[in-house]
Amino acid sequence: MRSHYCGQIDESLVGQNVTLCGWVNRRRDLGGLIFLDVRDVKGIVQVVVDPDFEQLFSTANKLKHEFCIQLTGAVRARPDSQVNKTMATGAVEILASELTILNAAAPLPLNMDGHLNNSEEQRLKYRYLDLRRPEMAQRLKFRAKVTSQIRNYLDSHDFMDIETPILTKATPEGARDYLVPSRTHKGQFFALPQSPQLFKQLLMMAGMDRYYQIVKCFRDEDLRADRQPEFTQIDIETSFMSADEVMSVTEDMTRQLFKNLLDVDLGEFPRMTYHEAMTKYGSDKPDLRIPLEMVDVADLLQGVEFKVFSGPANDPKGRVAALKVPQGADKFSRKDIDELTKFVGIYGAKGLAWIKVNDVSKGVEGLQSPILKFLPEEVALAIIDRTAAETGDILFFGSDKYTVVSEAIGALRLKIGESLGLVADEWKPLWVVDFPMFEELEDGGLTPLHHPFTAPVGVTAQELKQQPEKTLSNAYDMVLNGVEVGGGSVRIHDQDMQQVVFEILGIGEEEAQEKFGFLLDALKFGAPPHAGLAFGLDRLVMLMTGASSIRDVMAFPKTTTAACPLTDAPGNANPQQLADLAIEIKLPAK
Repeated sequence: MRSHYCGQIDESLVGQNVTLCGWVNRRRDLGGLIFLDVRDVKGIVQVVVDPDFEQLFSTANKLKHEFCIQLTGAVRARPDSQVNKTMATGAVEILASELTILNAAAPLPLNMDGHLNNSEEQRLKYRYLDLRRPEMAQRLKFRAKVTSQIRNYLDSHDFMDIETPILTKATPEGARDYLVPSRTHKGQFFALPQSPQLFKQLLMMAGMDRYYQIVKCFRDEDLRADRQPEFTQIDIETSFMSADEVMSVTEDMTRQLFKNLLDVDLGEFPRMTYHEAMTKYGSDKPDLRIPLEMVDVADLLQGVEFKVFSGPANDPKGRVAALKVPQGADKFSRKDIDELTKFVGIYGAKGLAWIKVNDVSKGVEGLQSPILKFLPEEVALAIIDRTAAETGDILFFGSDKYTVVSEAIGALRLKIGESLGLVADEWKPLWVVDFPMFEELEDGGLTPLHHPFTAPVGVTAQELKQQPEKTLSNAYDMVLNGVEVGGGSVRIHDQDMQQVVFEILGIGEEEAQEKFGFLLDALKFGAPPHAGLAFGLDRLVMLMTGASSIRDVMAFPKTTTAACPLTDAPGNANPQQLADLAIEIKLPAK
């Protein structure tokens, strides 16, 4: 139906007749002439309709936004004064000689000029129109290039693309499962995989050596900008490779990806321990573009009478940390500080103490804060010394449980960095390593920081059993500009070690056999040491394209309530389907 794409029309085709198919992106009637901007998947070109062609001109008069058309015409150069340097095809135009309306468009429910004029609900309900916008189309094209580059890299490094099941068994991996009822096994359910974790480990036990898969994963969890109920992972697993070797090959793949597609050299990725990340940044995915760091000051406050500080300072599970904002004293009014206090309250903080350093040379007299009356002079000066505060700086304090302070002041660091324009315009990748094997729950129990198949570092099964809280895991996360784009670990390949981990997690022998019997059995038959990593493809593409949400790099995403306005999913099942599945619906009373 066409000889060329719109975006391919250039000066080399001047004098030739071409046939194009696409959509009317814009129509301008300038009295004597009609100008059309016609768009397809490759770009936009200007078409001129002359009134000397009466029937053609009459047809062009009927055109509206998003009419689907076919046209034929001669390519000609634009006069120098009319060259549009913002368009790839701006040096030429087409004088139409034939025009066919392939399909008219009804009045549009979306503003096609920009998504800011459309609600999220509108964009998702009419996604097929939203995706026609060049901005959205370019993101999906870029995503396709990313997956192609990744496949080429992994194929060239002897990784095999192997599919794993979608209908599988529920396993605890940190979120609720999506369940699928079985018609042939009434009362029983499949689960959609939260990740192919167990299957990729089994592939290593099967001797596949190097596996990868670009795969859908499903998690029934609360959503936000970087979460969806179904998302895509770049899943990688290897046999006989150490953590360093896995990090090396995936780092090289990421560097090549950025170099080939964005012409960005990420350089060598620095490594940072989990402890350092939490201490300095309050997060295990620190954004290193922001030059603000937290400083622990609990030891300086253990003896003060001010319980807000001394309580957490003397609590082994507490934390008191200061965040210094250089030259920030004049940038935060009392109203601003009140707003920041509300902000940290979202993360559980009960307040936000502060000290402005008006003149460091005057000692305590040069400081300003309502908390100074509660602090001995030597303590206040020790805090100024510890934080290296200078005249014009402001200090913000978090004092509470360790997790509350880390999350609240860590989030405050990001907010202040963005509001003051401190985020450097550059890429900052890093590896975060040496994670704790477990973290403590509120009831005193333990849960794995990553997943229950992560291997510990440097301990026997018996030693792990004796000191689980102090053991580090052989895990590693790839972080880019404050976003975790990939995470992985060396896996447990010893049956005794795996059983001890289950025991620490309160998973008894019978429950372990019921849920993971196939894995435990496989560990008995010469399971090799193995390790892997999974990238979040959606997050990676979101970062690379500058999108603000992973919904903007997915073709058909869900809303934040896990619904699809386009198809009205989820929907009701008909009575016969429910009967076949032996399911009865009992909704809770309103």
